This record gives sequence, structure tokens and C-alpha cells, in this order.
Amino acid sequence: MSAQNKAERAEANRRRYEELRAAGQELKQLPPLTAPDGAPIAPDAVISTEQVPPGWHTTVRLSRGEGLRISDDRGRSSVSLLAWRTEDPCERINCADTVKVQWSAALSKGRMILSDMGRVLLSVIEDSSGAHDLLVGGSTADSTLAAYGEVTRNTQANFISAAAKIGLGLRDIPPCVTFFAPVTTDAAGRFVWHPSRKRPGDFVDLRAEMNLMVAVSNCAHPLDPARPAAPAPVTLIRHRLPQPAFDDVCRTASPEALRAYAFTDRLFV
Repeated sequence: MSAQNKAERAEANRRRYEELRAAGQELKQLPPLTAPDGAPIAPDAVISTEQVPPGWHTTVRLSRGEGLRISDDRGRSSVSLLAWRTEDPCERINCADTVKVQWSAALSKGRMILSDMGRVLLSVIEDSSGAHDLLVGGSTADSTLAAYGEVTRNTQANFISAAAKIGLGLRDIPPCVTFFAPVTTDAAGRFVWHPSRKRPGDFVDLRAEMNLMVAVSNCAHPLDPARPAAPAPVTLIRHRLPQPAFDDVCRTASPEALRAYAFTDRLFV
């Protein structure tokens, strides 16, 4: 292929990419953030409640259609999460595809979290924070050593422990999503932490779109500037949810969302 043909092919590919991006960004208007005291959970809908101390982790099994509320009770925690499909743990959370398919790294109410098979693991159905991280990932032994001068409890170690408890190993641990982590990028592409976006009582509600094994780690985010680290307990509430409405905003936000949910629903026909 000549240099001219290569240049023409590259230009055609670029135009096609821009067309797809423009179409993908024509989202239905996403809903506003949930009020901090909004969306109360009826007592008879609660299946279980658990408090995760700072530095610790837990695992939760969710059935399709159930909800998981994660609450940053004191406004000081960041909560990292991984998820695997119960019937086949080879299918797991994929943060890169979650960003790519939705043309945005901003995770908030009305968005979805995808698996590496292009199916929907979780829907964000309520969210009072809107400050979540799909890019940086959780803390490691190296990051805690650099930050605090010692190796402390960290997300990577917690996920290794959580995975072992459900029969999985190091190779089953992909990059995670971290809630209540107010990270953005500046004009130079550098990560920026926004402490003013953390508030006591913020919460996020996730709806399971398939049967899931979920690991949750309550460790300080690598970019959190607090020295020493000042995390606090977080609360998890597993609860029952009504069936999604036909115009459910997560399912109808974009053509990509419609396809991803249709692909997911085929597992349960």
C-alpha cells in the first residue's frame, strides 16, 4: 500500500471514529444526582447490612435484580469494587470497556458498568456523589509505602484475599472502580483530586444485572492527599428492588446501552 493510500485510509478511519463518538455522546439527558437524604430503602426490602471497617474488605453475592447501597458515612472513605459473574467468573468487570462504550470516564446515576464480554454487570440507579474513579485504580503496597512511609493495608492485598475466599486468584483480579474518589484530569492530562466533592452520607445504589460475586475494599485512594490516611467505616446494604421500568434511564441512555442490556438479557431468557 502506498503512503498516499495509507494516509487516505487513516483519514477515513479518523472520520469514522469521530462520527461514532458524536453518535455515542448523544445521550438521553442523564438524571440529576440523588439528594443525600433521598431514595430511602424500605425496611422490608433490606436483605442484609454490613459495616466495613477502614482498611478491610468483604465479599457480597448479589442475585440479578438486587441492589447494593454503598454509603460513605463520614465522607472520608473511598470504596473500590470488583465483580465476577457467579456462573462463570471468567466474565468480570472491565473498566476500560465501561469508559469506551459510554464515551466517558464520568460514572454517575444513569450509567452502567460493563463486563469484559460486553454485558452489563451493574447499573448505577441512585447516586448522591457523582465523584467516582474508573481510571486510577486502587492502592497497592508500593503506593502506600510511597505515601505513608510504610506498607499498610491496601486494596490490592484486600482483593487478593477476597478472591481467594471465592476460589479465585491473582490472575482473576482486573482494574477496579472506586466510588467516592473525586478524580478528574486537567488540560495536561494529569489527575486532580477534588476534596470539596466528598461529603458525609454520600451513597451510590448499584443494581445487579446478572448474578454476581462482588468484592469491596475500604482503603484510601492512591491520590487522596490526607496524611496520615483518615478513612472511616462504610456501610453496605443489600436490598430488593422492583423490576426496571420500560423506560429505565440506565437501559435507554444510548444505543450502546440498549445493545448491552439486550445482550445481557439473553442470558436469562
